[in-house]
Amino acid sequence: GNWMHRLDYEAFKRDVQKLEKGLQADAGDADVDHLKKIVRWSNAAAAVGVATMWMAPNPVTVAALSTWVFSRWTIIAHHTCHGGYNRVDAGRYHSRGFAIGSLWRRTRDWMDWMLPEAWSVEHNKLHHYRLGEDADPDLVERNLQWLREKDAPMALKYVMATALIPVWKWVYYAPNTFKELCIAEARKSGEALPEKFRPEEAVTVATLLAPQNEHEEAARDFIGTGRFFGKVLAPNFFLRFLALPAPLLLLPGGATLFGHALVNLALADLVTNIHSFIVIVTNHAGDDLYKFEDEVKPKTGSFYVRQIVSSTNFDLGSDKVDFAHGWLNYQIEHHVWDSMSPLQYQKGAPALREICEKHGVPYVKMNVFQRLKKTLDIMVGATDMLPFPADAEPKGDKRVRAAAAAAAAAA
Repeated sequence: GNWMHRLDYEAFKRDVQKLEKGLQADAGDADVDHLKKIVRWSNAAAAVGVATMWMAPNPVTVAALSTWVFSRWTIIAHHTCHGGYNRVDAGRYHSRGFAIGSLWRRTRDWMDWMLPEAWSVEHNKLHHYRLGEDADPDLVERNLQWLREKDAPMALKYVMATALIPVWKWVYYAPNTFKELCIAEARKSGEALPEKFRPEEAVTVATLLAPQNEHEEAARDFIGTGRFFGKVLAPNFFLRFLALPAPLLLLPGGATLFGHALVNLALADLVTNIHSFIVIVTNHAGDDLYKFEDEVKPKTGSFYVRQIVSSTNFDLGSDKVDFAHGWLNYQIEHHVWDSMSPLQYQKGAPALREICEKHGVPYVKMNVFQRLKKTLDIMVGATDMLPFPADAEPKGDKRVRAAAAAAAAAA
């Protein structure tokens, strides 16, 4: 229906911000205790995985190692890097120093395929504040344009989409987040982007190793294949797959034990990629979620509406269920208030849903595997995202960038 034209955006904003103030006032020791519990669970998975990785490859070791990597990123690093614990005293779990600034911090706090600094630019700024627009680097519909438009049987396209899932973090996410960091650094230093480079096009490992056209060649030269592999992928590869199991080589039969550990670690990497894809890439894709053609100012009524109608929640409510989903099952709340703690999302979700019902704003909550199907449908081009009518939002909520304004005036 035409709910977006009837909505009182200002009244909606007031209700959302009132709830936010209440949740923030409630922040305290309970959030820190909750974080400690999540860290304990993550460390327990690490301990089981690392202590048993010398054994012949087995599901317990693989699941433990996978859960360690998964929870370290999705729950601990994710909410810390957003400043979810900045309002409470959570020690080093503060956005200013966590995982960024040195290889030592990256190793101590969050070692993964993505470079933490690159992820912060791509995710905290662009994805959160340009959600569902062309400037959103995570817009699945646009990033998979090559597959959506491919002249191939639908069944084959589903196979190709599925093949990306076990490797997506290092094939796509690490290089594309690093691309955004390179762009941000160039803009900061006043350096012009290469003429043939298309900043909105996704960069993958394939772009860097075997560019297919002049735009991809420009991307490769701008980012630097050696710099990417050396700075972004190599630390995780050497530390996780070589240094971590290396002590096993000192034991009797060490080569066999080291071989077992390598296989367990490699399988865990495939599994954690699958796990994280299922709960992350599915957050903003589906034929019931909206995409937008222009930009709005942060913390306006239109901004809150966009975060809600371009996101989906999954089953939620208990620490065990939420841990399994990496707390990404509160995607709506997380996009409305990006710097809260996991515990605050748990507390705030029912109230935000009530506000949406009161104002007639669609609030999507669905099982994660149903969302996976909807995401694959978008990836292969079987379905499309919903276009949001730009004229429905109040003019005062729109953000007009200087360059765009000048172009419009010239036209």
